[in-house]
Amino acid sequence: MHVPDGFIDLPVSAVTGVVAAGAVAVSLRGARRELAAMNPGTDLGADRTAPLAGLVAAFIFAVQMLNFPVAAGTSGHLLGGALAAILVGPYTGIVCMSVVLLLQSVLFADGGLSALGVNITVMGGVTVVVAYALFRGLLRVLPRRRSSVTAASFVAALVSVPAAAVAFTLIYAIGGTTDVPVGTVLTAMVGVHVLIGLGEALITAATVGAVLAVRPDLVYGARGLSAPLKLRVGGELVDAAPAPATAPPAASPRPVWIAGLVTSLVLAGFVSFYASANPDGLEKVAADKGIDRNVEEHAAADSPLADYGIKDVENVRLSGGLAGVIGVGATAAVGSGLVWAVKRRRQGGAQDGDAQAQSGAAQKESV
Repeated sequence: MHVPDGFIDLPVSAVTGVVAAGAVAVSLRGARRELAAMNPGTDLGADRTAPLAGLVAAFIFAVQMLNFPVAAGTSGHLLGGALAAILVGPYTGIVCMSVVLLLQSVLFADGGLSALGVNITVMGGVTVVVAYALFRGLLRVLPRRRSSVTAASFVAALVSVPAAAVAFTLIYAIGGTTDVPVGTVLTAMVGVHVLIGLGEALITAATVGAVLAVRPDLVYGARGLSAPLKLRVGGELVDAAPAPATAPPAASPRPVWIAGLVTSLVLAGFVSFYASANPDGLEKVAADKGIDRNVEEHAAADSPLADYGIKDVENVRLSGGLAGVIGVGATAAVGSGLVWAVKRRRQGGAQDGDAQAQSGAAQKESV
């Protein structure tokens, strides 16, 4: 659903750019709280979430290269907002999605530069907010077990994709550069993206379920999932005392990180060659309904990595595979680096606060 330049006029693109920038700024602040949410009162959550955020961004980049057929002449691919929100939290999820969309636009000419705000708003913001709100709502009514997390992930991901299609249609209604009736666009966009949503739901549920099976403590959306331990005292069941907040994690997340990175590299470097070559949902609707009449050439069309290939490498499989590997590496590096910077800033702020508190206490004692 990457929107190219020319679909939306410049004033509306500029407004969505401001909205996207604001969303990213708010998300960076919110991500600081999410970094420690896995272990309240300690910094263990930050140590685990920071590298995993980069991994999630890299995995989403890789899976987005795997277009799957959804209808005659149409394909779809993962958007990833629901997956990111459930694995690392909604604020960190928006940061991850923004990194993916930025690198895709700048390095691979996928998604217009002037439309970057539209893409971050629709594919990053709307999918994350809708998916995570629905996910949390479902967990309130479903039984407290891992299968409920997987089921809620499926539904949340399924709904998030047509929600993004509706959001794009609303933006098109305000700033579209063609005169195609909004009702026509809405019907076509929602229809095809409901089918794409099924693929999104399957990928999201499978990924979340796989992580839950090996390391449920690394899934942000599964926090507080387990019911408190019960002890029988005097013939009655009472809640056992919770474990200390400072208890270290059961195991290092490094094996999960390595396995996820290797999987991402294989998907982008090898499996992507077998992806469907059919246009995705937005491209198909745009071509069929005439939305693409004013499409503009991407400013980075001459990039060495444009269209997910290496310039001057004639072997198509090698060219696409190398581009995919570079993309995974760049996304993991930028995503991890950004989240680590957020973590360091959070730690610096906490240290400054402690220093000020100690200074104040010393002044009181001297008085």
